[in-house]
Amino acid sequence: MSRPNKSERVPLLCYVTDRRSLVSAEGSKARHPLDARKMLLEKIAAAAAAGVDWIQIREKDLSGKECSSFTREAVRLAARSSSGGTAKVSASSISARILVNDRLDVALAAQASGVHLGEKSLPAGEARRLVSSFRYEDFLIGVSCHSLEAAKAAERGGANYLFFGPVFATPSKATYGTPQGLKHLTKVCRAVAVPVLAIGGVTMENAADCLSTGASGIAAIRLFQDAPDMDAVVSALRNLSM
Repeated sequence: MSRPNKSERVPLLCYVTDRRSLVSAEGSKARHPLDARKMLLEKIAAAAAAGVDWIQIREKDLSGKECSSFTREAVRLAARSSSGGTAKVSASSISARILVNDRLDVALAAQASGVHLGEKSLPAGEARRLVSSFRYEDFLIGVSCHSLEAAKAAERGGANYLFFGPVFATPSKATYGTPQGLKHLTKVCRAVAVPVLAIGGVTMENAADCLSTGASGIAAIRLFQDAPDMDAVVSALRNLSM
């Protein structure tokens, strides 16, 4: 099973979705759930076309059936957008890889490229055993961590990559308490061998600081979702020094 290479110097970029905040960011409320769905799929297509590496479907209020349907559509859309409309739908071949937050069953059923687990979700080791039983090649398992101990445990459990944060203050991570800061991010990056992506309040102004700690990339909602020009944002982030 291939794993992201921590020594890779091009920053990994992960767009984490949140259709409810997307609606408010656009300045109007969707009159129907299908409106929000359409808006989010447009953002996913733009992110894939711009060259974002991973897109995490983080729509926690969707039922399993709804999430599976949405993820399948996102996988197809990302494949077309990443390749100019010529790629076959394959989780291991598309440029922009679709990950599903928490729902391993949905990720496998929808042929997504991976699952992203929270600290209180199914342990990474258990998820790895389930994935192995399906003989699913090149399937990514990521874990959100909020402490050095949790990061080490996730790596031991077989996680391919970690999210660490919140690094800075952000509304979406307010429940996790005081921001971890760059100092703690540095400690985690030095303590584990798998790639660590900084998350929580990451902006164009502080993204370089995150990468300077040894982080392999960044994950964000608003940085990508609120971007008026996705291509420009991705290009600028790719050019940051690591």
